[in-house]
Amino acid sequence: MSYTIILHPSGEEPIVGEVENLPASRDQLITITNPRRLDGKELHYLADNITTVIWPVTRINFIEVMPSKEEEEIIGFVRE
Repeated sequence: MSYTIILHPSGEEPIVGEVENLPASRDQLITITNPRRLDGKELHYLADNITTVIWPVTRINFIEVMPSKEEEEIIGFVRE
């Protein structure tokens, strides 16, 4: 299962991308496919046609995990 995440590198703008597995506490690197800015534009510091980037975990402040399509379809409590 692929996860869409928002990666927050230290001192840089957030990056959206997909990962096959969420990083474990012992991991030193995180591999992201289809990296892009939050607005969907390309990252200016990557070469053209790059589809996979590996970042060291030490350069990351935190990671947000976006909900999947199945999770978005779950109806929660609705206040009327």
